[in-house]
Amino acid sequence: MNIKTNKTNSANATVDVTISKDIISEKENAIAKSAAKDMKVDGFRKGKVPTHVVKARYGAKLTEDAKNEAIREAYESALKELNLDASAIIGEPQVTKFEEKDGNVEAEIKIALRPEIVIEGYKDLIPEFTKPEVSDEEVNARIEDMLKSVATLQKIKRKRAVKEGDYAVIDFEGFKDGVAFEGGKAEAYPLEIGSGSFIPGFEDQVIGMKYDEEKEITVTFPENYQSADLAGADVMFKVKLLEIQEKAIPADLDEETLKKLLPNEEAPTEALLKEKVKDQLTNEKLGKLYQEEVKPKFVESLVKKYQIDLPDNIVEQEIDMAFRNALNTMKEDEIKKYTADEEAVKAKRDEYRSDAQDSVKLTFIVDELAKKEEIAVDDQEVMQTIYFEAIQSGQDPQAYMKQYEDQGLLPAVKMAIIEDKLFTKLFSDKLEK
Repeated sequence: MNIKTNKTNSANATVDVTISKDIISEKENAIAKSAAKDMKVDGFRKGKVPTHVVKARYGAKLTEDAKNEAIREAYESALKELNLDASAIIGEPQVTKFEEKDGNVEAEIKIALRPEIVIEGYKDLIPEFTKPEVSDEEVNARIEDMLKSVATLQKIKRKRAVKEGDYAVIDFEGFKDGVAFEGGKAEAYPLEIGSGSFIPGFEDQVIGMKYDEEKEITVTFPENYQSADLAGADVMFKVKLLEIQEKAIPADLDEETLKKLLPNEEAPTEALLKEKVKDQLTNEKLGKLYQEEVKPKFVESLVKKYQIDLPDNIVEQEIDMAFRNALNTMKEDEIKKYTADEEAVKAKRDEYRSDAQDSVKLTFIVDELAKKEEIAVDDQEVMQTIYFEAIQSGQDPQAYMKQYEDQGLLPAVKMAIIEDKLFTKLFSDKLEK
């Protein structure tokens, strides 16, 4: 077996292997001999099956296994020759060439390595920015919104027609082609008019209804509605208005209201509420400033300043992902074009190369900065992030988690959390100076 190694830079290594047919034959015999010990074949005792019988039955599979074992041994030998351990290798090695000639095999293996990286003076690259200010008017407006959130629903004192913002308590039943459909019926349902929570057009037709009024409302379900039977269908709802409710917003910040707004405080006061609301608004503005202005400029400076060897395999994977995402947004005729034209595919992939290189470079920079700044994220935090994301999107957390695991996205989620923590720390430190 002939092995040649070449470490092209700190992030890439190539292994060229030539495996003779004699070595492959030798390994076939060894594998066949080992398999014969446990194989059951009629007419032979267990462990006494001749190797030529094993070869006759599984010849092609034995040859394939022998070649794979030879490649694996060559790879392990190359790592020793290159003086590399597992921690230096990123992802799986790629066999980029596998040619057979006269029973011999020539292969090329590409190895992606964690690049050598030295980053100093990165804090000087953080752009200057000032802490956002929060006005009293903004604080008062947020408190008004909070008061609305704790407001209770009360029946209106006088009978009038339904208007925008009301909660119309209704009985309704839906019919398609004159037949009631499943899930289309409810009693004493409090519908917030203007919330957009019902089928488009439904709430608009409730406006103007009066107490005990019965009305037939006709609407069309959206084309992308979850039920195929109702998607795009015209339906009629029989609706009866039982009563109208409106939110009773607290008129002032009395003790009871303050306890609702500050449930974790033993002695809530109006001054404490305003202080906390101001802090919340400040953090929201800071978060927006960090994300939309400071971070993009900082990232651009990092990527521009530091030159790093990039693993070719990882860059290509990033390009592949960008190309697949682009295909998902293309029309059928565009997809056919790339299916039939390799040159067009190559040209299109090259359009993503620069961004892919910057993305991979930033990943290694963030990883190095996280070590310097002692930013760490454990698996529990990753799971909690995905769990809360599932809850917010109304999905089953277990199924949502499995989807991330099946698609191999957990490392990406972890890196995103690390990046967010890193930049927040760096920018906050800059602000405090």
